[in-house]
Amino acid sequence: MTTNSRPLILVVNDDGINSNGIKFLSSVMREIGDVFVVAPDRNRSGNSHSMTLNQNIFIEKLNQNNEFMCSGTPVDCVKLAVNKILPRLPDLCVSGINHGSNHSINALYSGTLHGAMEATIQGVNSISFSHLSYLESTNLFMFKSFIYKICLDVLKNRFLNNITLNINIPDVDFKKIKGVKLCTQSKGRWTETFKISKKIDQKKYYNISGSFKHDTDDVNSDAWALENNFISLVPIAIDCSYKLCDNELKYLEYDF
Repeated sequence: MTTNSRPLILVVNDDGINSNGIKFLSSVMREIGDVFVVAPDRNRSGNSHSMTLNQNIFIEKLNQNNEFMCSGTPVDCVKLAVNKILPRLPDLCVSGINHGSNHSINALYSGTLHGAMEATIQGVNSISFSHLSYLESTNLFMFKSFIYKICLDVLKNRFLNNITLNINIPDVDFKKIKGVKLCTQSKGRWTETFKISKKIDQKKYYNISGSFKHDTDDVNSDAWALENNFISLVPIAIDCSYKLCDNELKYLEYDF
């Protein structure tokens, strides 16, 4: 049941419906408004902005608290929520809380962030939350007041226009957090390791892992902020086009 006097909030993630992060985030949102939770039935990390095409996906209502499980990706969850489940367009979409980093180049791969970005495309003010610890047992309660406040600020001001807020929380004791820093996305890359797990006939099966390196020298970047115990906040634009300077890349223009 929803009310017109309380904001309508959609909660999604990529870690799955049973993740502690989404359970905590949805509990905080219920103190603010009427909440619908629509999340994947299993871990969908690294799905970026993928959606399910030419296959059936299901939605199952789990309880009377408006919690739904979806067999698709985070983007599928948002599309189905907005078009088939929610009574109207939500006032806010929050995604997460992801267990693990979604800063730097990880933003490109993140299902958590891109679930929120899909909501932005749908015309909804959206925030992605991630905590750098990969442990499901991480105590997130200390960050409740911060999450509560920034969500209220976004709901009150509605200042997000075609941007998604990508928020990452450092994996340090709450007492060491210095504040929140508005940042740019840092440079970084993964170096992958490919290990053959099995061979069947002519097929080789690989397990992919890797190590991540990022540039922490730029004081305006999210990597610097997180290394120095700040919560990083990066506005992510839906418009992916490069902003051209005068005469830049003009050599790529052709007349026919």
